[in-house]
Amino acid sequence: MQILIVEDEKRLAEALREILTAQKYMADVVYDGNDGLDYGLSGIYDLIILDIMLPYRDGFEVAHELRRKKIQTPILMLTAKDTIGDKVFGLDSGADDYMTKPFAPEELLARVKALTRRRGEVMLDETDCGDFNFNASTSMLSKGSKSVHLNFKEAEILKLLIANRDIILSKEDIITKVWGYDSDAGSNNVEAYISFLRRKFHFIGSSAEIKTVKKVGYRLENGA
Repeated sequence: MQILIVEDEKRLAEALREILTAQKYMADVVYDGNDGLDYGLSGIYDLIILDIMLPYRDGFEVAHELRRKKIQTPILMLTAKDTIGDKVFGLDSGADDYMTKPFAPEELLARVKALTRRRGEVMLDETDCGDFNFNASTSMLSKGSKSVHLNFKEAEILKLLIANRDIILSKEDIITKVWGYDSDAGSNNVEAYISFLRRKFHFIGSSAEIKTVKKVGYRLENGA
């Protein structure tokens, strides 16, 4: 899962990144409203954590413009402004939730999970998909009595494919979601991990297939 942090206090921004990456989220950080808007408009993020007091554009402007451009990514406003008026204005600007500084990491993570779950993109711990089962907590892929463990990147790619089953995902989408916006990963990395996943589907005897759509990307077709 990919999260954008827009926060001009660099120490706090890095603390947020550490909290999220410790929970295996991917997190990008930008420090002003213009970059926050540019990154947010990419549409690649599952959640945006947005400060209000930012250089160039404030968080209210960023949220309003994202919604005006039809970007529906959940927005969590994180700010020192705690009056009812500020909260109402933030929500009216397009934010989905509002949390004031200082905050407890546990509360932040709970709100992150609630917002992404509301969007329908958090998998249940166990998912039956076609003829196979995937346990996101243990990263175990299984069919009947046969099972195999997936490494972190394999599990993240499979989560993405399951969440977008029967939809074609480009290599660029996979790189951005799994490796990160500024990653040096390339097509070869995606091809290698898709190959690993296919071998593991074959090992457990699943008829599910990760189809290559030439010059477009990949699609998971469920086994019967």
